[in-house]
Amino acid sequence: MSLRLSPALGQRAFHLLYTRLAPTYDAVAWAVSFGQWRAWGAAALPYLSGPRVLELGHGPGHMLAMLAGHGYDAAGLDLSPQMGRLARRKRPQPCVVRAAAEDAPFAAGSFDGVLATFPTAYITAPATVAAVHRLLRPGGRLVIVPEARLGGPRPLRALVDRLYAFTGQRAAAGDDPAARLAFWSAALSGPGFDVRLYEERVSESFVTVVVAERPWCIPLS
Repeated sequence: MSLRLSPALGQRAFHLLYTRLAPTYDAVAWAVSFGQWRAWGAAALPYLSGPRVLELGHGPGHMLAMLAGHGYDAAGLDLSPQMGRLARRKRPQPCVVRAAAEDAPFAAGSFDGVLATFPTAYITAPATVAAVHRLLRPGGRLVIVPEARLGGPRPLRALVDRLYAFTGQRAAAGDDPAARLAFWSAALSGPGFDVRLYEERVSESFVTVVVAERPWCIPLS
């Protein structure tokens, strides 16, 4: 009897990896990306705006440490207490809060940028999108790294694609850039973001970067 790798099962497995199995997260991430996980996440850095950045789903805290190293004033949100404990071990110790975006204890317009790398489906939930829009200053950016496409031998690429599909982290639009832009534009359109899609080459991989900017002003209708 074979095990059916359904998205629901994948999300449960991802939840375990993010909570009870959090100490193994780095090893798993390294393995499924063939050592490129942090480099893939770093592809977001050139697209951030301003010094104040909030990371959603900060995980073990590697990106928060990277942001601090690049001079950003960064804070992190995560619902996992295990990940919060791992992140607080980083130096300099980051500001991390256990909360979802819609419950973030920050005033409107507190951040120049909001960052999410390899998030699950929560990132397109209307409550998350509305909360991010509130937390960003006018002209601020939500930057998402939703996925990467591994280069190299086809069997390895197929394995990574299956893992993304298993955890629900692959956009439904597939490989077509126009379809993927349409997907993200629709997902983030509620409060009024200007959405652009970029592809960064990292070694032999191609990393998708979604940039959703809160307009400086909204023209009167």
